[in-house]
Amino acid sequence: MEELLFIRQEVAPALLRGLWVSIQLIVPSAICGLILGIIAGVLRVYGGPLLRRIAGLYVLFFRGFPLLVQLYLWYFGLPRIGIYLSPFVAAFFGFTFCSGAYHSEYVRGALLSIKAGQQLAAQSLGFSKFKTIFSIILPQAVRRALPGCGNELIYLIKYSSLAYMVTCIELTGEGKILASSYFKYTEIFFIVGGVYLVLVSFATWILNSVEDRVSIPGFERPQEGKRK
Repeated sequence: MEELLFIRQEVAPALLRGLWVSIQLIVPSAICGLILGIIAGVLRVYGGPLLRRIAGLYVLFFRGFPLLVQLYLWYFGLPRIGIYLSPFVAAFFGFTFCSGAYHSEYVRGALLSIKAGQQLAAQSLGFSKFKTIFSIILPQAVRRALPGCGNELIYLIKYSSLAYMVTCIELTGEGKILASSYFKYTEIFFIVGGVYLVLVSFATWILNSVEDRVSIPGFERPQEGKRK
């Protein structure tokens, strides 16, 4: 009874507060990261030599540096050159740029999987290169990249827990404060892990629904009657 009272009065309010911060961090980071990844992926496949090199260096840097190191650079490093970011903004930039780098790989692979004949056929019909890419090729590529991009979203939900390392007190940060205050590490972090499990499960359900809605029956996924 005392444990339930403790969870209701102390744990639940703090974790709900942290959960709200996590959601505010995850949603815009996921959206901006996906947009950034699409742009970088397109540039790496169809951009000129300079743009390809810039996009390639971006991906190399943000995939090569550990995310925690990136967060430290955003929050603790930039003040050395006179740029000060709040913990939330530093975490947002860290998650967005890191997520965008991984998204670009999925998009690049999907773009390369589209047959070159489609681009030639569109150009023969008078389509410009820009219109061909964004009207014909990219929609197909994004549909093919959805499973990989969805997997990156799942990772983003989980590694958003690193935000508290730059003093952005989200779900894990609130759990750490509670656990340190009451010395109930097992109980509190078990609850925190359960919350992340619910978030990941909900995101997975949404992603599967989106994949089912945009997939072409009998092409990307087997038809219901033909599944084994």
